[in-house]
Amino acid sequence: MTHDSAHGPGTQNARPEEAAGRLTTREAAERLGVKPETVYAYVSRGQLASRRTPGGRGSTFDAAEIDALARRTGRREPSPSTTGDLVFRTGITLIEPDRYFYRGVDATELALRYGYEEVAEWIWTGELHPGTRFTAAHEPLAAARRTAAAMPRHSSSTDRLRAAVAAAASADPLRFDLSPEGVLNSARSLIPTLVGALPTAGEPGRPDVVDPEAGGGALAAQLWPKLTARAPDEASVAVLDTALALLADHDLAASTLAARVAASAHAHPYAVVSAGLGVLEGPLHGAASGLAHRMLSEVLDRGGAAPVVADHLRTGRRVPGLGHRLYTGEDPRAVALFALLDGLPQAAPAMAAARDVVATTARHTPLHANVDLALAVFSVSYDMPAETGETVFAVSRTAGWIAHAMEEYTERPLRMRPSGQYTGPRPPQPLPEHAN
Repeated sequence: MTHDSAHGPGTQNARPEEAAGRLTTREAAERLGVKPETVYAYVSRGQLASRRTPGGRGSTFDAAEIDALARRTGRREPSPSTTGDLVFRTGITLIEPDRYFYRGVDATELALRYGYEEVAEWIWTGELHPGTRFTAAHEPLAAARRTAAAMPRHSSSTDRLRAAVAAAASADPLRFDLSPEGVLNSARSLIPTLVGALPTAGEPGRPDVVDPEAGGGALAAQLWPKLTARAPDEASVAVLDTALALLADHDLAASTLAARVAASAHAHPYAVVSAGLGVLEGPLHGAASGLAHRMLSEVLDRGGAAPVVADHLRTGRRVPGLGHRLYTGEDPRAVALFALLDGLPQAAPAMAAARDVVATTARHTPLHANVDLALAVFSVSYDMPAETGETVFAVSRTAGWIAHAMEEYTERPLRMRPSGQYTGPRPPQPLPEHAN
């Protein structure tokens, strides 16, 4: 393995910029493992400083600063996509067997210390801005509200969110600006727009209690009245805020892959979020927490987990809220939320029910609780609907989809073009005849 030997002390014919610890754009891109245009994207985000070369043709970069950025984002290796493997270079989230990281920082520690908007900014830019608040733009918010309010009363929150995204997009003429700052401006407005488009809990036609357009407090406080009619308190809203931050990204989950495919075609950020929402609604992804909610409610109604777990096993259904394919031990997101919920008296019954489920199931197979079970404890404790976890997931993960879109916009467009393995009838086949 070489260690940049061309720039070592034995080099006899180094250029002046090399001798001064400066790299050309091409050299900086190679050291980071990205394209030259990505290097300029880092400059536009304020993550790198550049200096014009004498004569003004091209830029140079400080080698130490490039190396520091490589350590923060994780050095990108050449994409193995040419070998047929579907692998994406990403500097957003790293998942290990027992924890995960946002841009190299422990994600649970970050979520416990900072609010959702601050964590979203960190995921997007690698910079922390304490006190960040997102504000919805007037016209996209109004369009989203009108559209969501016109839907049938039985529409799910995800139905309304999908409609709200499309409506907000139609009201934003700048949605096609795919520059980093343009995408960020859209994202900072879109997320509170999604919250603002949801009806107040129990009253589908009632306007907002907290108006996102007015920048009324943290996003979690704006979301609370959309989830339950119960009055909020500081500790409970803090749990919701932490849940939003914990769920903001989780590497290439199915919905994130869909978002990156859309971004690869240079779809605008609203379309990227629409792609993610479409996949999220599947019962094996965002809707999984709803199954856990219903199970916990049944455990509380029946006075214990044993008959409920037995029913699931008897019918061949897996017990919701247990196990995760990426974590060999406990899901760190669940651990963080359970620690907060343990301190809330109103969550005690649902916490006891969740522990009963884990203990009862352990007699059959040792599985740890995952974040879906933690979200279910939260939603059951505050008389929230079963779809609450999915709603929280959708609003939160919008930040991750945007972050992945920003990465994908710097890659070669339409690079995700797999070849189908045709299994139909071999040609030539006769023309079909009209059926009688």
